Amino acid sequence: MGHRRRIPGCRMLITGASQGIGRALALLAVRQGAMVLAAARSGDLLRQLAAEARGGPGTLEIVEADVTVPEDRHKMAAAMVEYFGGLDVLVNNAGIGATGHFAEVSPERLRKIMEVNFFGLTETTRVCLPLLKRGDRPAIVNISSIAGKRGIPARSEYSASKFAVQGFSEALRCELAKDNIDVLVVCPGLTQTNFSKNMLEQKARLQLDHLRGMTAEEAAAAILKAIRKGRDETWLTWQGKLMAWVSRLFPRVADRFAASRVRALFRDEIEAREQSRRQRTQVPTHLV
Repeated sequence: MGHRRRIPGCRMLITGASQGIGRALALLAVRQGAMVLAAARSGDLLRQLAAEARGGPGTLEIVEADVTVPEDRHKMAAAMVEYFGGLDVLVNNAGIGATGHFAEVSPERLRKIMEVNFFGLTETTRVCLPLLKRGDRPAIVNISSIAGKRGIPARSEYSASKFAVQGFSEALRCELAKDNIDVLVVCPGLTQTNFSKNMLEQKARLQLDHLRGMTAEEAAAAILKAIRKGRDETWLTWQGKLMAWVSRLFPRVADRFAASRVRALFRDEIEAREQSRRQRTQVPTHLV
């Protein structure tokens, strides 16, 4: 467990703040008295967010920035100093996804996902570390996923990026203990956001029903609670917790279940391949 902290007066940078969990988190933090810099690529959506946040006990400023662009990462850090004089909590929330089987998609897609979900996160953290070292009860909050605890078929690239976030966070937590900087990880499950609509591609045969998940506001409340209590790791939704625990305690069961689901989806293809194999190995009758 890390340090407990108060949200009122906390200076917070949230990436990917124009939609979904990031947007809900920015609004909730401002309503609880935080000083928030909301960063995202869409200026129009950020301005809508700023208008909605007016009148709260906290303060919200915006900055158009892409976490994959070095200059933009430095722009976010400079904006924190300009608006609030420093940084206490960095929330690395920006992320993208895609679905489809690894063998059927381009290598460029994997590199794009890793560039945003992993390298954008790590390099934003690197730029912000000098500010965090001077912050009040500082923390880095990495928004991972239940897919970072259990690889999900047809989401191998996204899962890989979140597993990378998980490993980076665990190592960094120990490295930054000497600086009294907490590294917290939050793993959302299915969430009612536009994440699936904003994916690079959707090629999975089985689509996950995000409408059955928790709301973005519920996820935001859980993230703020983790920040207040200094929880090293938080798993969201009961389905996500079940998946993570089964994967941890009974990995072979989880593997068999996932493989059976894939086989069921590709039953026709598997049967056609088997039929073709039998035909190739069948001995012609005139040779008997």
